[in-house]
Amino acid sequence: MTTELLPADTRMSRVALDVADLDLMTRFYSDVLLLEPLAQGDGRVSLGRNGTELVELRHRPDLPKGERRTAGLFHTALLHPDQATLATVLASVATNTPQLYTGSGDHLVSEAFYLDDPEGNGVELYVDRPRTDWTWDGAQVRMATLFLDPNRFLADHLTDAARDYLETAPDHRPALSGAAAQVVGHVHLKVGQTDRAKDFYVDGLGFEVTADMPGALFVSAGGYHHHMAMNTWQSAGVGLRAPGLGLGTVSIEVPAVADVLAAAERLRVRGLDVALETSADAAALGVDDPWGNRVQVATASR
Repeated sequence: MTTELLPADTRMSRVALDVADLDLMTRFYSDVLLLEPLAQGDGRVSLGRNGTELVELRHRPDLPKGERRTAGLFHTALLHPDQATLATVLASVATNTPQLYTGSGDHLVSEAFYLDDPEGNGVELYVDRPRTDWTWDGAQVRMATLFLDPNRFLADHLTDAARDYLETAPDHRPALSGAAAQVVGHVHLKVGQTDRAKDFYVDGLGFEVTADMPGALFVSAGGYHHHMAMNTWQSAGVGLRAPGLGLGTVSIEVPAVADVLAAAERLRVRGLDVALETSADAAALGVDDPWGNRVQVATASR
């Protein structure tokens, strides 16, 4: 008998992207989004914060460009520890790549700004409001998309120290101050049907539904507003992804080997092909969702 849910302290780990221009994408994620390069080699670059990997870029120039109306990545959402840090990164985007900015939204639980990276992968930059300010209707959290003025946000939260920091050449900048807690807060996917997404991500993988709205499903562990979301806004009815640039793997971190094994059992009971690697103190599983989006669940030490 296996448990039915992912543990409360589940968190999102890294997102791997298959990219055509590794140098261009590395410069974007480091010089514009201010992530730190952590490792490089064998056609891969890892970027993150304080030694924690958040984004992995994998050089795959052999792959075709993915089509817009297909399953895959909607956006990777980078959660910032405070409004001042978010304002610093947003100002970097405004200065260096304003053409990639796509919008903003006050979601009641968070303040968010959106852009595409140079190869069209969606990115969200956001900061959470305190959990005490979130409103729950039973098991579902209230979210919305209200107007959020990026210029007003910068005027209110961009510090003089941040302006000086951004004027420093990228090769001479220290690590972004105050960003120790920056993480991948959530990952939003494009899928074909939200009911099939619920069957995989909730009934199989073990998340709980936190919001269910037309064309979109939001899920989490431990009462977060959402660790993952799946929508059909650009992809209703699509089937299996064709090989292409874009999303490689979404990784989810759980605290214990037993949590990986329980998730593997839930998925296998549903007839899914699960790749499992274990040792005495670490474990990882890999599985494709119904549209071929690769998902990994692993312990922190894996």
